Amino acid sequence: MLRALIKTMRPRQWTKNLFLFAALVFDGKLLHIPDFLRTLAGFGLFCLISSAVYIFNDLLDVKADRQHPVKKERPIASGRLPIPVAVLAGSLLALGALLGGWFLAPPFALVILVYFLMMLVYSLRLKHIPILDVLILAAGFVLRVHAGTLLIEVERFSPWLYVLMTLLALFLGFGKRRAELGLLVEEAADGSQPNGFRKVLDGYTIPLLDQFITIVSGMTIVSYALYTFFRPDTPGNYALMLTIPFVVYAIFRYLYLIQVRLIGGEPEEILLRDRPLQAAILLWAVAVLAVFYLV
Repeated sequence: MLRALIKTMRPRQWTKNLFLFAALVFDGKLLHIPDFLRTLAGFGLFCLISSAVYIFNDLLDVKADRQHPVKKERPIASGRLPIPVAVLAGSLLALGALLGGWFLAPPFALVILVYFLMMLVYSLRLKHIPILDVLILAAGFVLRVHAGTLLIEVERFSPWLYVLMTLLALFLGFGKRRAELGLLVEEAADGSQPNGFRKVLDGYTIPLLDQFITIVSGMTIVSYALYTFFRPDTPGNYALMLTIPFVVYAIFRYLYLIQVRLIGGEPEEILLRDRPLQAAILLWAVAVLAVFYLV
């Protein structure tokens, strides 16, 4: 039962909560131990609340999942995780995250509550509405970034980063839908019965998603370039612009994966498996840290 609970909590999805560290890194306080520990605690609390969201999402979808050829194997739908246990676990995780957030910083707890309620509404209704489904997911990433700014005394965090994170989240979200729809079209062309696809995909077409991706990918690169140029902390120092090629390559690599390799339905899986993308992100991170803490 414990293994079923952990699977339902989706620990692989916790990588999304690394966005909380954006304020710490880009405000130049990564090496400040108290701020680092507060952000690390906030990261842990967001992992708890996001896992609570996944549990309640599976509870809300349990009837539909039991009729689904693939999702019927999920722990709650298959009965490996009893519904009362799932309800109790989800409630305790949510309560623990809210109480922990309150002791850490009351405004941080408010962000956790807003995120929780927003994702519940998403699970109930909004995930079936095209475009709005991706916008809500992008809002979740922005809330993570904002939550990180509430845990430290922000001095040099640029508003450009909110714009950048929004566009990056939209890029990943539309890219995910594009990869899912591409697989659906490929299976239909092979004459096989498509399984495991979202209802919201009925509201998208590949040309439409390609247009969305073209717009947000270009805007993401431009926004990052503008941020490196207009950093508020070191006017006149343009060393961060040297990191732009890594961002460009990472975006192009992701586009290649979703449009040529037809993978990308789960961005966190790509992050954990694709070596060229990992290398680009690692080199970008090293370059950013060098600029912020050595230059």
